Amino acid sequence: MKPGADETVEVSSRDNTARPTLGLSRGISILDLILRIIAAIGTLASAVAMGTTEQTLPIFSQFIFRAKYNDLPTLTFFVIANSIVCGYLVLFLPLSIFHVIKTSAKISRLILLVFDTVMLALVTAGASAATAIVYLAHEGNSYANWLAICQQFNTFCQRISGSLIGSFGAAVLLVFLIIISAVSIYRL
Repeated sequence: MKPGADETVEVSSRDNTARPTLGLSRGISILDLILRIIAAIGTLASAVAMGTTEQTLPIFSQFIFRAKYNDLPTLTFFVIANSIVCGYLVLFLPLSIFHVIKTSAKISRLILLVFDTVMLALVTAGASAATAIVYLAHEGNSYANWLAICQQFNTFCQRISGSLIGSFGAAVLLVFLIIISAVSIYRL
């Protein structure tokens, strides 16, 4: 066997293994970008749906009862948490686009992993707290003298319940983003 022939075979086998890895890394980066966009839309929709929720019930001509999201600090926290997470996802989209172009960036992926974890905790805290209030609004609590208000404020309750869907959906997508970032860092 010739010494030069072995080197040629080695180089071509290295090129064949590098290309599928590059394509897979680029595919993972594109999936990361798409999931970030969907999560941003979910958190934005949740914040807007909750933030614009209001219902007024006129009872007789003298009494007017109004239900607004900012009457409950927990729902205000929900709006703020979703707004922060949405802002984070939008502001870090250029970094995600950078990962599509340059798939070997390890430090920036680590930064995204840390911030994604923090944002997951924030959106989960906001959604969980709001879920407790939504449950009380639907079911009430006789021990705490909390009346179920959803029988009277049906539109209000439907909107605040619906806004939880986007928030929990974003939390699930953030879990996937954390897994994708961890896999990407491991593969580098």
